[in-house]
This record gives sequence, C-alpha cells and structure tokens, in this order.
Amino acid sequence: MKAKFLKFSSNPKYIFGIYLLVSILSAIAKYRGGPEKYNNYMIFKNVFTNTLAERNIYLLYPDVHFDSNHYGVFFSVLIAPFAIMPDWLGMVLWNVANTLVFLFAIHKLPFSNPKKAFFAWLCLQEFITAAVSLQFNIALTGLLILSAVYVYERKETQSAISILIGFFVKLYGIAGLSAFFFIKNKWKFIVSLIGFGLVFFILPMLLSSPHFGIQSYADWFQSLSEKNASNQVLGNRQDYSLMGIVRRVSGNADISNLAFLLPGMALFGLPYLRINQYKHLPFQLMILASTLLFIVLFSSGSESPTFIIAVAGVMIWFLMQKEKSPLIIGMLIFVIILTCFSFSDLFPKFIKDNYIMKYSLKALPCCIVWFRVIYELMTKDFAKDYQLD
Repeated sequence: MKAKFLKFSSNPKYIFGIYLLVSILSAIAKYRGGPEKYNNYMIFKNVFTNTLAERNIYLLYPDVHFDSNHYGVFFSVLIAPFAIMPDWLGMVLWNVANTLVFLFAIHKLPFSNPKKAFFAWLCLQEFITAAVSLQFNIALTGLLILSAVYVYERKETQSAISILIGFFVKLYGIAGLSAFFFIKNKWKFIVSLIGFGLVFFILPMLLSSPHFGIQSYADWFQSLSEKNASNQVLGNRQDYSLMGIVRRVSGNADISNLAFLLPGMALFGLPYLRINQYKHLPFQLMILASTLLFIVLFSSGSESPTFIIAVAGVMIWFLMQKEKSPLIIGMLIFVIILTCFSFSDLFPKFIKDNYIMKYSLKALPCCIVWFRVIYELMTKDFAKDYQLD
C-alpha cells in the first residue's frame, strides 16, 4: 500500500490530472452559482465586448458585473475565444487553459519527475484559491516560470513572448527580465522583445481602432494608479504584502510604497553582483524564486489568489535545498499553514478576520522565505550547495 501511494504521489501525471479536474469542477460550480458567483469572468468577458464596441474597458458596468477591470487592453485578444462561447463552456475552457500553461511550466522545470509532482502537490491549495476565482494568476505564474526556463534552454524568442503576454495583461510579466543577465544571445532576445511587443501593442486595435487602443493604454495607467491608492486602505482584501503588514500593524495607511520598493529593489539586485555564480543553473533558479516572491510581496495589489505566484517561488527554493534542515522544513510548514491555508476552515473565523486579514499575515511566511532566499543568493556556492535531481 505504501509503495502504491509513493508511486501515485511521485508521478506528475496524477497530480496534473487532479489540477485539470479541479479547474473544470471549480468553473462549473461557479457557473451554477449564477453570474454574481463568476463576476471575475464577466469582467474578463466584458473586456472583449467593450473593446469591440470601443467603450472604456476600465469603467464600472453594474448591469453586467460589479468592480472594474484592471487588465490591459491586450487581454481582449486573449479572452476573445472564450468570450464568444456560452458562459458555461467559456468559463470551463478558460480555467483549463490557464491551468495548462501552469502545468506546462512545471513540466519544463529542470527537476526530476518526483520533484515536479511534489511541487504541484504543495501548490495545490493556492491553485484551488486562484481557480475558484477563475484567475489569470495561474497562467501568469506559468508564464513567469517559462520566461526563465526558456532562457536556460536558449530559446530567447519564446522567453520574450512569455514576458510580453504577462506584461501586456498585468504588468507583472516584466519581472521575467530578471533572467536577462543569463541570456546567451541577448540581441536575439531584444529584437524578439521589440518585435513581438509591437505586435501585441497593435493586436487589440484590430478588434477596435488605433485611437481606441492607444486611449485604452492611457486609461489603463490611470486605472492602475487609482487602484494602487485604494489598495492601501486599511482592512480591505488587497495589500497582502510586506508593505501591507507594516501599514496594518502600524495603523498607518499613508506609508508610501517607495519606502519599501527602493530598499526592496536594492536588496533584490544585490545577488547580481555575484557574476561568478551566473553560470550555475541553481543560481539562476534561485533568482527565479526570488522574483516570484518579490512581485507579490512588494505589490499593494496582492490579494489571496495572487499567492499562487509567491508559493511557486517558495517551492522552487525548497526543492533545491540539498540539506533540508529543521529550519528549512519549518519555514515550508509555516508557508503551508499560514499562507496556503490561512483562509480555510483550518483557522476559526475570529482569527481570520481579526488577525490574518487585519494584519496581512498571509504574506508573513513568504516574506521570511524571501529574506532567506536573498541570504542564500549572497552567501552560498551554487556549484555544490544545491541539487536539482
């Protein structure tokens, strides 16, 4: 029995199958709950319909959905194949498509199959959180991983495309440039980035018009600026970040993001001084782990479904550890309990409302891991201190 369980749990195809099943069932459950239950999908769909009609995609449309869109106008192209379908089918296929991107990224990671399966098992709870919300964050996590993996494989054009898709939808994709110094053929990458960047910039205009497309990019900037200001309000369901923890514990919502971003970016950039480590794949993967954590922990827009990105970074860090000391295992358990299960029934509602949500504690374990990642990037010998198989 034990041998069968180990065979099942260490084979990626089984957990991948569970992911696809969850993506389908969560979409069906949302659809059966009525439009108010799949509001996110209605926002996504309305990006396409509003682009066709050349209506501002960032305004409120209370007759269709509550809340507003914050994705770039390029998203109208991505959502188009699903938006033209009946809602029940479009939602299911949308969730499946996002999941397939994430699973393909796991498949491409330079780990053994048992480690890939372990990675997927430990990301499952955060995946469920994002899948239930029909979130693009699932695919975005995959794109960020792929942008780095394609660099390791010397596929510069594919890396550039992965970065650009994420960037034109949610800006986070630009973080894929963290692997730039590891690129062998930088000119090919730059040309691909510029060329496909122009293509992606123009594509939404084929659904509408050049004037509407350009105006939408300006509207997007304004929308994100307003959203950033509203995210910092104490007690909302945003700002689950390092800044959010400090703002909420101190009770001071006026602390600027720059007070965290400037030192955070300096700390993030320090490992790049270790040029002699660039050639080691574990070093490059650890930079990827740092990137995945950083973009969540230093964003006031981070909410619960965003943490699929950060937790993927945690798992890359953990799987490379050659010596899994009690401290390392304890940090992983802390992430699983407080980050992954903080909004589950594992915690009483009183604790969730008055401590975890109130003080953005979902982000705390990932903050600790990120500082540990930076420490390792600055001090370890990546030629011998880490393992991938």
